[in-house]
Amino acid sequence: MNPVRQLHILTLIEGVSTLVLFFIAMPLKYFAGKPEAVKMAGWIHGILFVAVMVLLMWVVFRCRWSLGRGVLVFISALVPFGPFVIHCRMKAYEAEVVAK
Repeated sequence: MNPVRQLHILTLIEGVSTLVLFFIAMPLKYFAGKPEAVKMAGWIHGILFVAVMVLLMWVVFRCRWSLGRGVLVFISALVPFGPFVIHCRMKAYEAEVVAK
């Protein structure tokens, strides 16, 4: 599979985990007294975030991405809706790899 495609899919999954953490787990913790929701969602989100960072480094080196492109994807992983905002751009990055 295209490594940029893998990164794109993983960033979207990580983005969903961020939204689950912020909009489901945290309200459960603070309004329903269920702190285990944040613990579980936080662990899953943390593992996915680390996986995105590792895959991002691999893609930057393997596909010879510019530093700016790598930083853009990194920043998008930090912002709650970031992976969805750069979705179209990631599709274009995927097409570049296929065209080579």
